[in-house]
Amino acid sequence: MKRISRLWPAVGLLLQIAPILAQPTAPGWTPDLMISFERITGTGLSPDGKLLAYEVESAVTDGDPSRFIKQIWLATVDGTSDRQFTHANRSSSKPAFSPDGTLLAFLSDRGPEARNQIWLAPLSGGESFQLTNSEEEVLSYKWAPDGNSLAFTALDPDTKDSLGGRPKVDVKIRDRNLKYAHLYIVSSQPNAFGKYAVRRLTAGSFHISALFASGAPFDWSPDGAAIAFAHRATPSLDSWPTTDISAVSIADGQLTELVTRSGFDGSPLYSPNGKWLAFVSDGGKPKWGFAQRVYILALDKKGGPIALAPTTDEQPELFAWSKNGRNLLLAETDGTSQRLFSLPINGEPAVNLTPGLGNYTLPTAGGDRLGLVYETPETLPNVYVTATTDLSLTKISHVNADFPRLPLGKTEVISWSSADGQKIEGLLTYPIHYEIDKLYPMILMIHGGPTGVYTQSYTAGARNYPIQAFTQAGYAVLRANPRGSSGYGKQFRFANYNDWGFGDFEDLMSGVHEVVRMNVAHPDSLCVMGWSYGGYMTATIITKSNQFKAASVGAGVTDLPSFTGTTDIPSFIPDYFDGEPWEIPEIYAKYSPMSNIKAASVPTQIIHGEADRRVPLGQGLELYNALRRQKVPTEMLIYPRMGHSSAEPRQIVDIGERVLAWFDLQLGRKKRPGGMTLK
Repeated sequence: MKRISRLWPAVGLLLQIAPILAQPTAPGWTPDLMISFERITGTGLSPDGKLLAYEVESAVTDGDPSRFIKQIWLATVDGTSDRQFTHANRSSSKPAFSPDGTLLAFLSDRGPEARNQIWLAPLSGGESFQLTNSEEEVLSYKWAPDGNSLAFTALDPDTKDSLGGRPKVDVKIRDRNLKYAHLYIVSSQPNAFGKYAVRRLTAGSFHISALFASGAPFDWSPDGAAIAFAHRATPSLDSWPTTDISAVSIADGQLTELVTRSGFDGSPLYSPNGKWLAFVSDGGKPKWGFAQRVYILALDKKGGPIALAPTTDEQPELFAWSKNGRNLLLAETDGTSQRLFSLPINGEPAVNLTPGLGNYTLPTAGGDRLGLVYETPETLPNVYVTATTDLSLTKISHVNADFPRLPLGKTEVISWSSADGQKIEGLLTYPIHYEIDKLYPMILMIHGGPTGVYTQSYTAGARNYPIQAFTQAGYAVLRANPRGSSGYGKQFRFANYNDWGFGDFEDLMSGVHEVVRMNVAHPDSLCVMGWSYGGYMTATIITKSNQFKAASVGAGVTDLPSFTGTTDIPSFIPDYFDGEPWEIPEIYAKYSPMSNIKAASVPTQIIHGEADRRVPLGQGLELYNALRRQKVPTEMLIYPRMGHSSAEPRQIVDIGERVLAWFDLQLGRKKRPGGMTLK
């Protein structure tokens, strides 16, 4: 792929088009209105690059509980057709074309067992049919190169042992009788009895999974003789540093170890000629801050893995080889944009394929084309295609065609210097109908992770924190990327090791002061909110600053020792602070909001999921009880069935409405007045 230095013409044209006039009956942005936004959650190009299938997720709010359903759409890359392909009242996802392009496979829970199975649909017409009937749901799958079978992963089925030895006793025994995910093969052709034969490929005490369960953890060799797969010691996410890569022979099931060094080695991808295996690795230095490179391994000769040039953020996500096998295609965050890159296997640095504003996500490759989703804070996300040899975007989907085209609060990237001189970036979204000579209440919004990052995504989409509903109510919104965030390289991402709530606190507060200095935010009308690590920072801020009039802590870590002892990732905090809570109790106390809670006086709302295993409910309860006993105005919202984030549309709407109501209440904004005139 050649390097380009100009903006893509189609993108430039897109950004120049004036917005469609607002619908006259629309009341303005609200959490309830924004939940109707449809999200694109996956893409897949046909092998010849002429068709593209994509997932669209929509909210269904008339059931109990409310839920999101995914359907698959099918578009031609020449733009002549874009139609919904699946229509069941259950979800269909992860579309993948057969190698000859005649069938579309997908996962769906529409069957009588109501768990994800592989379904096939003829593209020439006819009904889709269920291919697998696994006792456990299918987690991931890929077509064999010849199209005669598909490989898939599924958890081991329940046994008496896995149920504690006595099926009638409702007991779970921690870290015993583990349910591992393993590889299976299913034929895409029926046998003489009309059945689709299934054969198990792997077994044993290892778990086949991608990091954070995103994408397929395995890949077929081009000749169909073997499958390379990533596997870790246990199903627990906490064991991700044990991830290695092996291969299994399709003929006899024989296993071959390919990469067995310490740390994380995963995301295997065979080269088109089958001579190389590409993968992502931390080089034997696993850290929760993540610093990884792309490696290639020669399969037809001796020698170890070869590290390619480091990428800018050192968090590459491989998705394909180039057709000629000379480059690897990957996705990575770059500042406030999510971009695609081409990484040469000859050791040269990666080439940015997607310059310009906005986010380029969910990439897929087929033939001589790439498919992707493009969006900006003001541009609705849609599916685009481009030739790999002449990068020019062509829009082929029309998702959210009926979504309201209301005025949006403008978003811009701003930067400032922190207390120690570190440069920090963030996204500032202005109130709708912003006037330059007035000051406005402002919300500081803090992301999770801490390796999360705020990027240039569309701002009126459905989420726990409905940005444009806040701007509609007259708030400015600052989304800062403090030290520890992704997108700015390893050194920046690791800058908060042994330093939570101090350097990042200064980064955030310096950003608030910058927006005040810009004469946008009123210094006496500031609010702060965040989810997960953002909840931790919000809880920290209320113990260190009285500049905020209201706070909302979502799924927040509040006490590092008790969090470490109850979370499903107990190695997380010890990694960041180089020790266990019983080894360095004074350090855990220093960085825990609960240790300094006596200083808190900011009215604080606490939001938590009752089923949260990542940040257990007790973290929110500790904060709530401490504030309440000190007579600090507080309220706690506990959502049944909710884990670390909500998967129910009505809960998402309710969270957005209650956060907005809490801020309005504490600021005394009964009628939500506009900005205050500068003097």
